Amino acid sequence: MRVLVEIVEGPLTPVKLQVGEGTGAFVVFEGVVRGEEDGRKLEALEYQVYEPMASKQLESLANEMVEEFGVLDVAVWHSSGIVKAGEVSFRLVIEGVHRHESLEAVGEFIERMKRDVPIWKQPIFAPTKPGGRRSRSNFEKHDGPKKPVRTTAKKSKRKPKQ
Repeated sequence: MRVLVEIVEGPLTPVKLQVGEGTGAFVVFEGVVRGEEDGRKLEALEYQVYEPMASKQLESLANEMVEEFGVLDVAVWHSSGIVKAGEVSFRLVIEGVHRHESLEAVGEFIERMKRDVPIWKQPIFAPTKPGGRRSRSNFEKHDGPKKPVRTTAKKSKRKPKQ
């Protein structure tokens, strides 16, 4: 049994993976940043990882998958920082003797990770107008207060009631 956990700055790069001895199922899940979220065009996601707690919880979670599902090996990589749309931000590899427990372990690992591991993502949206500024991430430094928006009241064309 082997467990590997890595937090990587930026997007994950392709890796060459080898199947271990006795493996009958080799399941690879890669999470890719979508180009749209809530109907808005997404440029990237910015991940904030609370270390070393995140790595410890990912390792503990991997060990739970080995114990509960009887899988042979679990390897997990997760990004920190900015990952652009179309790039890989998460990779989970689970090796098992059979496909059934390996596939179940993948789903359960992801559900628990999203619920329990201190990794947060903040969307960075594309500008909504040509030449406009992109929506700011909460993790970026703020360059000062915005200028107040000036509003003017519209005059009604209707006659007042008497």
